[in-house]
Amino acid sequence: ITVVTWNVGTAMPPNDVTSLLHLNTGETNDVDMIAIGLQEVNSKINKRLKDALFTDQWSELFMDVLSPFHFILVSTVRMQGVILLVFAKYYHLPFLQDIQTDCTRTGLGGYWGNKGGVSVRLSIFGHMVCFLNCHLPAHLEKAEQRKEDFATILHMQQFEGPVANGILDHDLVFWFGDLNFRIESLDICFVKYAIDSNVLSQLWEKDQLNIAKSTWPVLRGFQEGPLNFPPTFKFDVGTNKYDSSAKKRKPAWTDRILWKIKPPSKGWGAGGHRPSQGVLSVSQLCYCSHMEYTVSDHKPVAAIFAVQFASKVDKPQVEIYVADEWSRPEHAVVRYKMAVGFHRSSWDWIGLYRVGFRHPKDYVSYVWARNDDGERCVSGLQVMFSEEALPKGNGEYILGYYSNTSSSIAGVTEPFQISLPRSEEGSSSTDSSGSSSEEDDSTLVLLAPKSRSPSPGKVKRHRSRSPSLAKFQGLILRPSSRDRGTSRSPSPQSRRSLPRNIPTIHLPQEELGHHGVKGKELGQAAESPEGSSFYQTVQEQGGLWRVSADSPLARADPRNLGLLPALRLEMIDQALGWRRDSADQGYYPCRKTSPTSPPGSGTSPKEGGKP
Repeated sequence: ITVVTWNVGTAMPPNDVTSLLHLNTGETNDVDMIAIGLQEVNSKINKRLKDALFTDQWSELFMDVLSPFHFILVSTVRMQGVILLVFAKYYHLPFLQDIQTDCTRTGLGGYWGNKGGVSVRLSIFGHMVCFLNCHLPAHLEKAEQRKEDFATILHMQQFEGPVANGILDHDLVFWFGDLNFRIESLDICFVKYAIDSNVLSQLWEKDQLNIAKSTWPVLRGFQEGPLNFPPTFKFDVGTNKYDSSAKKRKPAWTDRILWKIKPPSKGWGAGGHRPSQGVLSVSQLCYCSHMEYTVSDHKPVAAIFAVQFASKVDKPQVEIYVADEWSRPEHAVVRYKMAVGFHRSSWDWIGLYRVGFRHPKDYVSYVWARNDDGERCVSGLQVMFSEEALPKGNGEYILGYYSNTSSSIAGVTEPFQISLPRSEEGSSSTDSSGSSSEEDDSTLVLLAPKSRSPSPGKVKRHRSRSPSLAKFQGLILRPSSRDRGTSRSPSPQSRRSLPRNIPTIHLPQEELGHHGVKGKELGQAAESPEGSSFYQTVQEQGGLWRVSADSPLARADPRNLGLLPALRLEMIDQALGWRRDSADQGYYPCRKTSPTSPPGSGTSPKEGGKP
C-alpha cells in the first residue's frame, strides 16, 4: 500500500507525478493500493462550481496517470480543499467491500471545512482498514488545538455496519495529512544548520508530534517511520529554498504519515478459543519526501507499506464466465454465479470496460443483471449484450459486476479480446464522435466524453481551462434527444428518434432584422473570427433561424467540447410553446434510466419497464 500526502497550496497540478507515486520504479508491480491525501486544493466559489460539473483537476491527473498501470479509483471524498482518493488494482476490486466515507469540519468551531478530516473505510480481504486524511490547525502555539481537533475527528466519524463503527475500531488505520506539528524550543538558525549538516536526528526530540505520541492518550499505538528527510515546510514556491519572506517561518515536518494496528482483544474469544496473534502485520518499506515538486510551499511525502494478513475471503461474491474472444455479436454471452448470502439488487448491472478504465462507472456499455427473470443456465444466470452495445474493432476488455447495494464491483473477469468488424452502420449507432450533423441538421448538440457519466472522462488538455457558454439572454437548457438515445441504453432497439426538423436555437426574425443596431452588430460579428464560427451558420427557414450542417460547430468532434451534459439551447418564449406542441404530438420517448440514475427516478426492472 502506497500512501501520499501533499498540501498543494491551491496550486495547479504539475505535468508529471510518476516519481511521487513511485511509478518509475519496479516497486509499482508490487503495489496493490494507493491512497492520496491532498490539502488546500483550490476551493474558491468558481472552482467549486466547475468541480461540481467536472472532476477536479487533481483527481483527473491521478486517474490519468494511474489507469495505464491498472489502478482503478475505488472511492473518493472531498471537504472543501481536503481530498482523499483511494485506488486499487482492478483484480482486487471484488475483495474490497463495505466502502464508506465520512468527513468532519473543525474550522471556525466546526462550521468551516478548511480544517478537519476526511476518511475512506473499507474491508480488504475481510480486514477492516481506514484511511484518514487530516488538515489540522497551523502555528507553533496551536499544539493543544491540534490535539483537540484530532480527538473530535475520531469521535465524530462513525460508520454503519456491525463492525468497525469508529475509526479506531478498524484493524488498521492510516493517519496522514498536513498535521501542522512544529519544532519547539530550537531557533531557526540551529534548525537550518541541522538540515544543511544532515544531522536531522538532533531535531526529532523537539518535534511536537514525537512528543505528543508519548504524552497524548489519543495517539497511543500510532507508529511512524524515522524522519530521515528534510522538513517539508515552508518553502518559497518554485524553489527548494526555505521561507525567505519577512516572516521567515521555521522549517518543520508538518506533513506526516502514521499507522496503527488494532490491538488484539484480551481473554478468550467466541467458542472458547484464544484469539490468534499476529493476524495482521505492517512494515514500512519507504518514507520520504519529494523535493522535485515546487508548485507549493509544502513538499509531498510518500510511504510504502507491506501489509501481511491471513485472507478471510477466497472467492469473489460474483463469479463471471466469458469466452476468451468475442469475434461475432452472438459470442457476447455473459454467465455469472452469485455466492450464497450475496445481497443482490434489481439495480445491479454488468459493465463492459476497456482495459485501463479509470473508475467503476467508466464503462463502454452495460446490461442489467436481473435476477428475477434472467435466463438461467447450468452455471448460474446468463445475460447477453446487444450488437449495438458492443464496441467495433479490436481491443482488450474486462467485464465487471456492479453491486448497487454495496456501490462497488463484486466480480471481474480477466481481460479478453473483442474483435468485431467495423461497419458504417454499427459505428454510427455506437460512436458519438461520428458525423452527427447528418442525422439532424437543425440541432446544435454539445457533447462531453462518454466517461463523463457519472465522472468526467479522460480529457488531459482540459484540466486547466473552464468551459464557457455563449451569453445568450433568456435561454433555457434541457437534455438533448441524443443524450437520451445514446448507445449507453441496455435496450438500444427501443430507442425512438426525434423528428429531423426540430428547431434548436430559435431567434425570432423581428429581433434580428427589425432593429438596425442589432442587425449591424450581427453583420460585424459575422465578419469577426469569433462571430464567424456561429453567425455564419444561421439560416432563415420558415421564420426561424437554425444551425446548418456545414457549420464548424456541427462538424466538431464532440469529445473536444468539454461540456456536461449534452445541451439544447432555445429561446424561452419559443421553447415553451414548442414543448406543449411536442408533448401533444408525442415526440418525446419514454424516460429511460441508466446505472447512474437513482432508483426512484424510473421504473424498476422488476416491474418490466425498459431501463
